[in-house]
Amino acid sequence: MHLCPWAARPGPLTALAGLMLALAAVLVPLPAHAATGTGAVADALKKSPVYVDPRAEGQLPIPDAERLVKKINDAGRPVFVAVLPQSAEFPPATVLKDVRSLTGITGLYAIRLGDGFNAGADRQVMTKNAVANLTGAVKRSGPHDAVTELNSFVDQALHEAKGKAPSSWAGAGGSQGNSVTIAWLAVGGVLVLSAGVGYAVLRRSRKKREERRRAELDTLRGVVDEDITAYAEELGRLAFTPSEPSATDAMRKDYEQALDAYDKAKEQMAAARAPQDVEPVTQTLADGRFALATLAARRRGAPLPERRVSCFFDPRHGPSVTDVRWAPPGGSPRPVPACADDTARVNSGQDPETRMVPTDQGPQPYWNAGPAYAPWASGYFGVAGGVLGGLLVGTMLGSLMSAPSAFAEPAFAGSEGLPGGGETSGSDFAPSDFSGSFGGDSGSDFGGDW
Repeated sequence: MHLCPWAARPGPLTALAGLMLALAAVLVPLPAHAATGTGAVADALKKSPVYVDPRAEGQLPIPDAERLVKKINDAGRPVFVAVLPQSAEFPPATVLKDVRSLTGITGLYAIRLGDGFNAGADRQVMTKNAVANLTGAVKRSGPHDAVTELNSFVDQALHEAKGKAPSSWAGAGGSQGNSVTIAWLAVGGVLVLSAGVGYAVLRRSRKKREERRRAELDTLRGVVDEDITAYAEELGRLAFTPSEPSATDAMRKDYEQALDAYDKAKEQMAAARAPQDVEPVTQTLADGRFALATLAARRRGAPLPERRVSCFFDPRHGPSVTDVRWAPPGGSPRPVPACADDTARVNSGQDPETRMVPTDQGPQPYWNAGPAYAPWASGYFGVAGGVLGGLLVGTMLGSLMSAPSAFAEPAFAGSEGLPGGGETSGSDFAPSDFSGSFGGDSGSDFGGDW
């Protein structure tokens, strides 16, 4: 199987170009047998984000592979995908790190090996907790064919992976099994003739990508503005005056933090230029609501609240106070963090007050609104070390909500000097720098579990 490098970037070709392509296909046959093994996988991934071994073509057909390539290219993130057969050439205990070592590019690597699936990432691209939670949630969401599983993983990973696409992908749409080097030489004239068309298509693709990001940000902006307004109303209802006789220095400090959070959230949202810029805004609001909860406890003379993640049902309710067993429609029960009021509602058999957000299908609970709301949710549920792994398996937002625990993970010491995502780093990386050991040698829970 091979994917032509122009396949993932569809666009008009001149009649002459089409004729030359047809001639090239007749006059310059592709090699009948492609090299295999981790070396071939690595060589292909240097040129394209997706590789399908010829023996595994049935798992990810050419059209699906092309769409996956385009999706990753459009996002511009260093996410690599390989679909491989179960073979002695690909030992489960070492294949992931072998492919990473031979490719030599810092990134997030996902491999479908037979019917199994696993992933690993350099810590500069995605934290170990995020990789483990995201991979585990995709696996636990049920048995999947390769197309469904890989698209689910990639859709979610592209929102979290840091870094940029490697420069070696520029102009490439795929390298699957058979080499296309000779064919490229034969159709060099076609490339020259269609260069203008390709440039126009590239500009159009970039424009569409920017339009999509702006639309996603505009949608998130409306939701965050509602959150900021609700927070301002909470401040107004507080009726606290720093100069009142009962005020203490601790109360005044809590109040100052709450006010600062309001101003900071507005500034952050005003400066947001991409969907991922929303995450720090909602994290700031979560910090402010905890300051308000602490201030309220001091004024009542009650025990200070424990720092917990926001109420799962609606983060505007403030920090959760306990976990309550709850099941989404059609799903199985699982413990979720909830505020006192929602805990009482669920325990009494009532529906909790759920945060509804706009979608093309009308208002939906945020967890059924799709991956566009991942940055918004991550800010609320990634604070204070909250662990929500697998919480939303079976919902639209899915395993995105299993990764926020990684957002509270401390920064890795010394990571500033390491090559960023998409940059060449060769095989010079320590096991602790690359999560996703399949042999269990780096303390991960993957253990070769395909």
